[in-house]
Amino acid sequence: MKREIHAEWTKLRTLAGTGWVLLAIPVLTVALGAAAGATTTCASARCNHDAVRLALTGVQLSQVVVAILAVLAITGEHTTGLIRTTFTAMPRRSTVLAAKAAVLTGPTLVAAILGVLGSVLAGQLILPGQGFTPAHGYPPLSLTDGLVLRAAAGSVLYLTLIAVLCLGVAAIVRDSAAAMGVVLALFYLFPILIHLVSDPDWQRLLFRISPTNAGLAIQASMNLDLLPIGPWPGLGVLAAWAAAALLAAGLLVRLRDV
Repeated sequence: MKREIHAEWTKLRTLAGTGWVLLAIPVLTVALGAAAGATTTCASARCNHDAVRLALTGVQLSQVVVAILAVLAITGEHTTGLIRTTFTAMPRRSTVLAAKAAVLTGPTLVAAILGVLGSVLAGQLILPGQGFTPAHGYPPLSLTDGLVLRAAAGSVLYLTLIAVLCLGVAAIVRDSAAAMGVVLALFYLFPILIHLVSDPDWQRLLFRISPTNAGLAIQASMNLDLLPIGPWPGLGVLAAWAAAALLAAGLLVRLRDV
């Protein structure tokens, strides 16, 4: 697999705009988290805002950038027809797909770590001035706090799993626009349906099977008993979506002519 990884790394780093897209992940993660913190106030001990989730709000925007990177990492070869050359040079198609996933998750993981650490730091600096103080029941954000550490580490894993999920979808669809359409539907269709459906049992079910709603439960640090799904089980739902997409893509890659 070493040869496949080297080839896929060469393709990813020479893909137009890869560096800028990777840079956008931490920048947008920190920027939106800082903006959310700066525009939210906690005037009393009953403000009921989740400070940890607030600081990590930017993950919801940077996931779109991760999706763009994942989709472009594979659909460009199908658009240009270079995928035929790839499979001729490296006929083990499932190995090629696994190499693409490995090469994609590495830089995504690094960018996600930078973004999440920057968001926690921004939260430490901004939130106390907005009323999120010990007097109101909010200790300073710190990675030594188990809840903050879980939310931060989980957010990094969340973005990495989003990359794998989107890569799998793109490998199945093979068209950039269509793949982004499917990905955005997975991101936002479930939240829309949850608000449209009035039955609480259906709302709870949709939340539990939604890759984004369930996955982002990993950021919660308050009212955990009220969540439709727990933080780690929620992230497990996203992992199941990512694994299913990648396995389906691997099967189709082997069955198709290209």
